[in-house]
Amino acid sequence: MTKRIFLSSPHMSGNEQKYINEAFETNWIAPLGPNVNAFEEELATYTETQGAAATSSGTAAIHLALELLGVERGDSVFCSSLTFVASANPILYLGADPVFIDSEEETWNMSPVALTRAMEEAKATGKLPKAVIVVNLYGQSAKMDELMTICDGYGVPVIEDAAESLGSLYKGKKSGSLGHYGIYSFNGNKIITTSGGGMLVSNDVDALARSRFLATQARDAAPHYQHSTVGYNYRMSNILAGVGRAQLEVLDERVKAKRDVFDRYVEALGGIEGVHFMPELEGTFSNRWLTTLTLDPNIVKITPYELMDVLEAENMEARPVWKPLHLQPLFEGCRFYGHDEESVVSERLFEQGICLPSGSNMTVEEQERVIAVLLSELNR
Repeated sequence: MTKRIFLSSPHMSGNEQKYINEAFETNWIAPLGPNVNAFEEELATYTETQGAAATSSGTAAIHLALELLGVERGDSVFCSSLTFVASANPILYLGADPVFIDSEEETWNMSPVALTRAMEEAKATGKLPKAVIVVNLYGQSAKMDELMTICDGYGVPVIEDAAESLGSLYKGKKSGSLGHYGIYSFNGNKIITTSGGGMLVSNDVDALARSRFLATQARDAAPHYQHSTVGYNYRMSNILAGVGRAQLEVLDERVKAKRDVFDRYVEALGGIEGVHFMPELEGTFSNRWLTTLTLDPNIVKITPYELMDVLEAENMEARPVWKPLHLQPLFEGCRFYGHDEESVVSERLFEQGICLPSGSNMTVEEQERVIAVLLSELNR
């Protein structure tokens, strides 16, 4: 069996051990420490935000952002439907009701048209959402100007879920820096990793200080252990933060590698009728975390799932596009607003989409192996 080609595996820089060794040599093994402080400062500098708070996961960062915005039982939170479940699970943690918003064609992200309709109906019922979670899918920024204008018009804060888009740009601004809060994930398959971890960023430094308090079990200032509010065990360890610091040093290299992978796929497959790659909105710069495309069933004879099976038989990992959350059993009965009356964009993308092997550490030769299989199947 030939060497397995993964969808997006961790890619170490070689400098991680330096920061890990420093943690061991200084005995900063427990959560928090110099690496955590430095990682927060360096990430805030990179994203051009006023501050950052390192967390145990991107999901934890979303949960903290919702808590900072006062989301509680009975409230509603609007959320992109075409995303991983972690974007919406924290809504349920707080007992609030998720309302899902469809995608649009140009970015595959939240539809301003659908969001406008959802906001109008919410205002008419006298119950605006406490927050809107906008996801930047597969590295591509949503139409943030339009979405922020809509939300600002109703006085609703935005959480920018940039778990997949660290290193991307929206009109020159860092993805994740445009909302009231931004979140990043450093899971093992992300463009940089701490094996597990996340980050909350904001220009509200007081809120970030509050997030750190909540993330360390909400311990009051007292010589004994005193707690007046519910807290969480959500802070990142000093060792993992050291890994993150080394990873952040090579983020721009990783973005270039991901974009090179995307460009090679486009060069090889872009001329095949019925094959459509995820677009890049004018004025944006995607990190191309994963190379994703759709197969038009009226033209292409093979389905995404059949193609995934063929690739798997060759020891190559591919995945479907996220199943929309409004179709998930967990969220049965939740409200959903489609892009228009003619079509539900997120459902079509799920039915026709596929994510190709896109690792920044995938060699050109390995990608050529994948492309050879794809050409054979797509040209049938």
